[in-house]
Amino acid sequence: MRLDNKVAIVTGSGRGIGRAYARALAEAGASVVVNDIDADVAQETAQGIRDSGGTATVAVGPVGPSETAEVLVERAVSEFGRLDIMCTNAGLLRDRVLWNMSDEEFDIVIETHLRGTFTCARAAVRRMREQDEGGRIVVISSIAGQRGNFGQTNYSAAKAGIAAFARTWALECARNRITVNAIVPNAITRMIATIPGMAPLVEAAEQGQPLPDMVRKQMGMGTAEDVAPLLVFLASDAAADITGQCIGLGGDKLSLWAHPKEKSVAFRDGGWTADGIAEVFSSSVGAELETYGIPFLGGKS
Repeated sequence: MRLDNKVAIVTGSGRGIGRAYARALAEAGASVVVNDIDADVAQETAQGIRDSGGTATVAVGPVGPSETAEVLVERAVSEFGRLDIMCTNAGLLRDRVLWNMSDEEFDIVIETHLRGTFTCARAAVRRMREQDEGGRIVVISSIAGQRGNFGQTNYSAAKAGIAAFARTWALECARNRITVNAIVPNAITRMIATIPGMAPLVEAAEQGQPLPDMVRKQMGMGTAEDVAPLLVFLASDAAADITGQCIGLGGDKLSLWAHPKEKSVAFRDGGWTADGIAEVFSSSVGAELETYGIPFLGGKS
């Protein structure tokens, strides 16, 4: 699958999954703008792409502010003449239970993930509309955003909002032939080492140890490189008719996530009282409550 003559931006692509995304796009023929807050790792990733025969440039800056988003799009256009693909990957974690989470810990995660996705997608879509040749916006949600996860108030909320972005922007951008989809990645990177129970997996992966089938299939977790092919597919002509979706990939597991919808309903002439709801809830709409949380991290079924 080729992306020749396409130009892509991947935010937060100096290391981890972002680096795997940037490398995969370049291997498929796209010219890539590598972004990171750390200039050294951004340059290292871009140079690695060039050493492998690909095309890449660097735009250093923190994702979140509108100014950074404008710089990213300007760099793509000034270096490569256009913009076809925006992947809003940049992120960070500040995990803490609700009652201990500070304003600062909440705000920085929302700023990077949620606001950063908004500002970068907005700048990219403005350019794509000017070009009038379509485009691809690929945002990054997470299992925590779909299911919730202990200690991740800020991250879960941001990633749930990003999934909603994909559905909303798919509607708004359809006329301009710009698809918008969310990847729900599940990869073992240093970013997840702070999650309880994940540190041993991260250490094993960094040592190059093969992951057991239980991890790759049941947990659906693998390396960053396992996730990258989904971005190449969504950026390609083969995915021209796919938009507004949340698609998961990790290890050996590819999945399509369901959108929220009414599961069961009940009606009462004249409306409901609290007592009326209590009388029928467990035998009607509440007969089968929804599960929540990530199963292998203590979720409730």
